[in-house]
Amino acid sequence: MKNIVLAFVTALLILLLSACGSASLEDYSATTPELHLDSFFDGKLKAYGIVLDRSGTLIRRFEVDMLANWLGDRGEIQEWFLFDDGEKSERTWQLTKLDDNSYQGSAQDVVGKALGRTQGAALFWQYELEIPIDGEIYQVTLDDWMFLLDDKRLFNKTEMSKFGFKVGEVILYIEKI
Repeated sequence: MKNIVLAFVTALLILLLSACGSASLEDYSATTPELHLDSFFDGKLKAYGIVLDRSGTLIRRFEVDMLANWLGDRGEIQEWFLFDDGEKSERTWQLTKLDDNSYQGSAQDVVGKALGRTQGAALFWQYELEIPIDGEIYQVTLDDWMFLLDDKRLFNKTEMSKFGFKVGEVILYIEKI
């Protein structure tokens, strides 16, 4: 009887731990509408976002004006940020479509290359970013999820980590204008 209880408890723990795992891009393969970066990120876009610290406390709000265009498998996204404290910054992404579901990108504050893949309505994008804070530059890892709502709207949820520990989160709503 003791072995049966132990086996049941072990099976239950394995089930609970597997349910706590993070989402996989393949979980979204059947979702629609299908996200194609070269279709969504084309023309003028507007974004509204928030930055949360590691405990989920709101620390900043911002807006982003974007202009995106593609020529074949190469795209460019220009971003102009305006933060609630008046700070302004810019970023220009250079994107390359590698195949139907894979992309790579670079920008002036991205270390190396950003790599991403789409499945259904989702994109998972991962890269290292340099962030200026109080005159210092910090390098953080971004796990970036995008979810297409329809042909005009997309949600973006990004977890920032350093040495494997979550240090913050960015939530962004983007729409075509």
